[in-house]
Parts: sequence; structure tokens; C-alpha cells
Amino acid sequence: MKYGKIVCMNSKIDQKQQISALSDKLRNYQDAYYRKGRQKISDLEYDRLFDELLRLEDINPELRLQDSPTHRVGSDLSSELPEVSHTIPVLSLDKAYTLEAVVGWMQKTAVKAGRDLSFTVEEKIDGVSIVLYYKQGVLERAVTRGNGYVGNDVTANVRTIRSVPLRLKRPVSLAVRGEIYLPIEAFTRLNKKMDVPYANPRNLTAGTIRRIKSRETAAIPMEIFVYEGFFENSNDQPEMHSELTALLDDLGFRTNSRFGIFTRDGKFNQPLLPGWTLGSFSRLGTFIEKSIAARETLGYEIDGLVVKVNELDVREELGYTGHHPRWEVAYKFESPEGETVVEGIDVQVGRTGRITPVARVKPVKIGGSVVSNVTLHNQDYINILELSVGDTVAVSKRGDVIPAVERVLEKSEVENETGAVSGIWKIPSECPSCGTVLEKIGAHTFCTNPECPDQLFGRMQFFTAKAQMDIENLGPETIQFLMREGFLKDIPDIYRIDYRKLAGNPGFGEKKCELLQNGVEKSRKKPFSSVLASLGIPDLGKKSVELLLDDGIDDIDALFAIVDQGDTDRLIGIKGFGTKTVESIMSELSKPVIRERIRLLREIGLLFRQEKRALGDLPAQVFIGQVWCVTGSFIHFSPRSKAMETVKLGGGRVVTAVTGSTTHLLAGSGVGSKLKKAESLDIRIVTEDEFLEML
Repeated sequence: MKYGKIVCMNSKIDQKQQISALSDKLRNYQDAYYRKGRQKISDLEYDRLFDELLRLEDINPELRLQDSPTHRVGSDLSSELPEVSHTIPVLSLDKAYTLEAVVGWMQKTAVKAGRDLSFTVEEKIDGVSIVLYYKQGVLERAVTRGNGYVGNDVTANVRTIRSVPLRLKRPVSLAVRGEIYLPIEAFTRLNKKMDVPYANPRNLTAGTIRRIKSRETAAIPMEIFVYEGFFENSNDQPEMHSELTALLDDLGFRTNSRFGIFTRDGKFNQPLLPGWTLGSFSRLGTFIEKSIAARETLGYEIDGLVVKVNELDVREELGYTGHHPRWEVAYKFESPEGETVVEGIDVQVGRTGRITPVARVKPVKIGGSVVSNVTLHNQDYINILELSVGDTVAVSKRGDVIPAVERVLEKSEVENETGAVSGIWKIPSECPSCGTVLEKIGAHTFCTNPECPDQLFGRMQFFTAKAQMDIENLGPETIQFLMREGFLKDIPDIYRIDYRKLAGNPGFGEKKCELLQNGVEKSRKKPFSSVLASLGIPDLGKKSVELLLDDGIDDIDALFAIVDQGDTDRLIGIKGFGTKTVESIMSELSKPVIRERIRLLREIGLLFRQEKRALGDLPAQVFIGQVWCVTGSFIHFSPRSKAMETVKLGGGRVVTAVTGSTTHLLAGSGVGSKLKKAESLDIRIVTEDEFLEML
């Protein structure tokens, strides 16, 4: 009997060694083929080794490695794509549409930095943005961009992409940004088989990466290029982006060799990778022209180029706005255009008082959609166009999203009421909403009256929106009614109204009034981070508030003290905050109208201090033996992965799907099929309030 056990143990050891050796071999063959384009063994021999590894893992599933090459084939198990918070900035890019605009941005950026800079230029892949998180060199998680702060966990699907390394060449921990795309040839071949064809490779890629079963994803031959890396250990981070790109390539990532480095004199000390281009600033135009010309010959789609500051320490100094990094800009290629006529120009007043002229044009189809309203940005933009009502214009979809007038093709010869041909259209001198005299501040025109009805309406819409305070049933039409009837004059009034007394007014039944009241009361529990970001204070969006909290500024009094003391250095010292952002925040929070609005909201009971939940004080066995599934959105657990972590801290187990073994379903707002299934299986349903009581 003892001898039998010894034989069994030795067999397990042998099989573990075999699995490890086979995995190493196959990883090397995959890296050579999918990243470097070299085939080291025949397809027959590769398949034989792969099948042997599958056989051994089927016999010994507990020995399967986290970075096993067999992950490439995917699984038939369902995935609900849980939400995950990003640990790095995942923002959009500022845009430029001409070489002159790019050069101007480079010059301004160098002036801000106070020294000579080098810049890199890379292709902007038209795919799906992804963040890969590696722990000690092993792929731990892959997360979609989402809203820039929270994305979906698509790890099982991304593991099937053969150019994504499952294990790096060194055991480093880092987050990597990349773009997943589908080669044009593969898209064309696959799209012919679709019942309803996709419009472009990007749409098919986006749908594939979110498949519920990773085996289905594995059937689509997607690829990846990576372009940014953020090391957990700051000592591992290079000084230059070009060095970082070379390091990522050396670690086993697939980087794009169509890469340019530009300096004032065209000189650069760092060795270049094969395919890289080095040039002076004067050669940038030629590089862009060649990139545009080569666009048609590439095996993948690009929609522009990305120009970045090469020096990483300068990037930190420049920081971010709430929307984009200040150290990079996207040069967007010409978008599809359409020809139409400007039938009129309206003026919109935003929640900050900014005036935006919008052209109403004769409907025209551009890039698959019909355009009838086109932004004109500001008066300077209109002056450059020399635009007037009645002109025939070229309209494009900038960035393939926002319609804009590109140029006037033919001037109108229609006479106005005075008998003269119309000249350049001018923004009115007074606010169309409140009559206040407008002011030109920088490039834009503003209404400076904080009580302007249009501004108030914009603030109300922003504050109550789903992405902010998420006040259910308080939509635009309801807000307009309440303003018109004198109930709403500022944000605090939202919490002073007895909505039940509105019953009987047109469109206000008893049920709607009850839902309104409940939605408003529910929003009172929103955390400080949501309240502050929902006020619509310029430069104090979700990202900025998150940076403040991470730096320990977790209540409004601490923030006010910094502003009152004029301690700009305290805020500039926060990574991600630039000088302009800090100046804006200091100015806005000094305004009496902002202070008064916050004071009233505090009196009403909204939270202006971030609650700290002492999860470490949980009894170790509070959830022992329980199996929890989490669904919906929560006030105190955003993202909902925080709730999952809480269950685990209490000794429970978390699953992503409701099954017969599930004991509890934590249900927030916006639940769907999971709730119905839990009810059918007689599983205990727990609300967020009940969950907090359990804690």
C-alpha cells in the first residue's frame, strides 16, 4: 500500500513536470509565430504537442497553469463580464485635424514644459481599447475601457488572442494599454458569412470581445498592439516613452514598428527598433503624408496618428484634464464629408454659461447617418469660415462622431430684411435665455448670470443624470415643468419639493409622484464622491474627485481650507493635476454662489465627507459557508466588485452566475435575469440596505 502511494506521487510529479515543459515549449512557439512571424515547427508537430498538453490537463485539472497555452482555445462556461475599477488613467484624447494644429500644440507644450522636448508619433489603431494587468509577469486581468473609470472583465476572452502574452519574459507587475483589432482580410472573410453584416472591423471586434463564451471569441482571429505601460514599481519605469515601448517589446508584447521619434535637430541617443523613424520637426509633415499614403496598404484600419511627449517626467508635470491627457494629441485623418446648406443658426447656453452656436443644415447623409445639426464651436471659428445663413458648406463627422462645418463652398446671395447680402453671422450680444450681456472669455463667449434659466436647466439635467446622482424619473421634461411652475430655482430645491402634492397636474399621476419622491430620497445616500462630481463644477469631474480622495482630501471642509489658504502647491502636488486645473478649481470653489449651494445641500443632508467602511473589522466567519452572486448597481459599492471583496473578507465565496449552489443574491438597482432565476430557485434576495445591516 505504501509502495502504491509512492508510485502515485511520483506519477503526479512527472505529469506536473511534463505540463510545465510542454507549456514552456508551446509558449515559445506561439511567441515566435504570432509576434515575430517565424514558424519554428510544423503545424502537425505543434498540434501533437498541444493535444498532449490538453490530455494531461484534462487528467489533472488542478495542475493547469494560469498562463497555460490551452487558454487560447477558450471555454464554453458562461461569463457575465463583471465590472472592474481601473488603477490607471484610461481617458480619451484631444484632437487635431491639420499639421499646423499639431505643430502648434507641440510648440505650446514645449513652452509649458520650459525646455526642449522630443515627440513620438504612432498609428491610432481603429479597434477596441483594452487594459492588461500583469502580476509578477502573469496576465491576471484584462479590462475594457468602459467609461474610463470602470470597465468589464474580459480576461477569458482576451486570453484567446494569441498575440497577447500570458506570461512575460520577466516577473514584473504592470498595467498595459493596448488596442485589440481584427485584420481587414479576416473581417472581409468572416463578414461574408454573417446573416447581418457588420459595418466595419471595429464593430465586429467590440462585439466579439464581449462574448459570453470565450470559445466563441477564440474563433475570431483578433490581434493586439500595445502602446503604454505603467509599472507597479516606479523604479522599473523608464525615462522616455520610446524606451518604454522598446521595453514592452522586449518583455514579449506586440508593439507597432511604424513608430516615429522627432526632435528639434533630428538627433537622438537611444537605439531604435527595426522599422522606427527618426527625424527633425521639419520632417514631421513628410512622416504624416507617408502614413496617410500607406493607410490603404495596411492589413488593419487606422483613423489617425497619436503624437505624444516622449519625456515621461514632463507628462506628469502636464497632467490631465477631466477628459484627456495634456501630453498627447490625436491627429485625425480626413473624415467623410457631405455638401449641404445652412438653413439657420441657433445659440445654446450650457450649464457653465458657455455659448455654443449650432447650425441647422439641410439634412445630409454622412458616414452612414443623417446630419441636420452641426456645431460651430465659437465666434472665432465662424469668422475663419466667414459663414452666414444660406451658405453652401462642406460638413464632416469629426473623429467620425461629431459633425462640424469644414469650409464654405459657396456664399449665399440671399438678401436680408435690409436689402443687403448677409455678412458673417455674429453671436448675439445678449443671452437668448436671460438677456444678460454676454462676455468673451478666451476663445469662447459666456453668459455670466448664474441664475440664467438655461444654465439652471443644464445644471439640473447634469446633477440628476444616471451617471451622476441617478435620480430616477426626474427627467428633462419634469425638470422643465418644475422650473416653469416655480418649484425649482437651484439644485437644493430638488430636495425641498413634496412630490406627492404634484399629483393631479398634467402627466403627474399618484404613482409617478411616489416614484419621484422615492428617487429623490434614495439619492440622499449617494457618497461624497458622487455629490461633488455631480455639482458640475468645471475641472471637478469624476476623475479629479477620485484624485482628491486618493490623496486624502476626503471631505469638503478640507478642500475649502486648501482654497481659503490659497495653498495651490497642495493641489499641484497631486499626480494628475496640472496648474490650469488647480487654478480653475481654486477659482470656482471661491465663488459665493458655489459655497452657498454646497451649504444648503449639507443642511439638507447630502454627504460631503467620504465614508470609510471598516471592512477589516468584519467577523472573519460572517459569510462562512455562503455562496454570493452580485447584480445591479449600488450606492455604497461602486464598482460592485467592492461588494464581492466584502463577501470574500467575511469568508464567503463569490460566483458570477446564479446556480443551484448559490445561497444569496445581492441585488442593487437595474437588476435583470439573475433576480428572476434566484427567485425561481428560492435563493435569498438581499438588498443593499439589508447587506449593510448584515455588516
